[in-house]
Amino acid sequence: MALTNRQIQLAARPKGLPRESDFALVTTEVPALQDGQFLVRINYISVDPYMRGLMNEGRSYANHFNVGDVVLGGAAGTIIGSRHRDYAVGETVLGFWGWQEYAVSDGGGVHRFDPSIAPLSTSLGVLGMPGLTAYFGLLDIGRPRAGETVFISGAAGAVGSVAGQIAKIMGCRVAGSAGSAEKVAFLKTIGFDAAFNYKGVTEYPAALQEACPAGIDVYFDNVGGVLTDAVFTQINPEARIVLCGQIDQYNALTPPQGPRLLWHLIAKRARAEGFLVFQFASRYEEGQRAMARWMAEGRLTWRETIVDGLENTPKAFIGLFKGENVGKSLVRIAEPGG
Repeated sequence: MALTNRQIQLAARPKGLPRESDFALVTTEVPALQDGQFLVRINYISVDPYMRGLMNEGRSYANHFNVGDVVLGGAAGTIIGSRHRDYAVGETVLGFWGWQEYAVSDGGGVHRFDPSIAPLSTSLGVLGMPGLTAYFGLLDIGRPRAGETVFISGAAGAVGSVAGQIAKIMGCRVAGSAGSAEKVAFLKTIGFDAAFNYKGVTEYPAALQEACPAGIDVYFDNVGGVLTDAVFTQINPEARIVLCGQIDQYNALTPPQGPRLLWHLIAKRARAEGFLVFQFASRYEEGQRAMARWMAEGRLTWRETIVDGLENTPKAFIGLFKGENVGKSLVRIAEPGG
């Protein structure tokens, strides 16, 4: 008897902030395994801001979703059936399987994860794409030096919270912004020297001066918008601006108009550089080893916001843009081993 698989498909291209009606919960049958394939019971699904851009029409750095497609993204699960000689039942694996309960794979693009190192959920967070984004973005693009000041926008998110802790490990003074008093308190518990609630601030330059009295040497930008405009006025000579995300603009129906402040880069001999974590794919193991070591030493901690049930995945995704998550946002489909 065939297994039943529930999936979340893109039902309509969102206009502005996505709505739950932009997604459809459908039921399909899991196809029978062929030689060279294995079946994964998905345990955790990742929801990430970058997915929003892939729901639009047009060109991007990755293939866009078509209406009727399963919404794709990172997922972690357990092999429950195998006709593949290299993958055994019981192994925990990662793949780009998206919002569904089961996935059939031939092993392409699949990575194993050792749950004795850390819980499986961390494979999609601190030891997964968000953590690697923070690691390579900060260290390779930002190049922080001991004693410098690092400021992070969206600092309580999956990427920002890890980037801030890595900056502290590098000997930097670290400040950040987040969207609630709870998130600001969280940042203090993981070692941030200063933080402010950007929703409660009317004058960003003044808030930045208080949080970063010596100016800003490295800016790790996850947000963009008016806050980033203000940071440009506070950078030090030879500052590095790491352009990781622009969540402030992901749901904009028209391109926002802001101050044109690139002259600050000239005056301060500074640079701004965008990046994608995929450009460091050949070095993922390096980043994971370093962060696993820091976790074991108690120098790197993590926070997860977990929602249960596949049917709640669109709600969890929309919550990213409402600031409802602290740390990594995940959907739990089934407990590992359950």
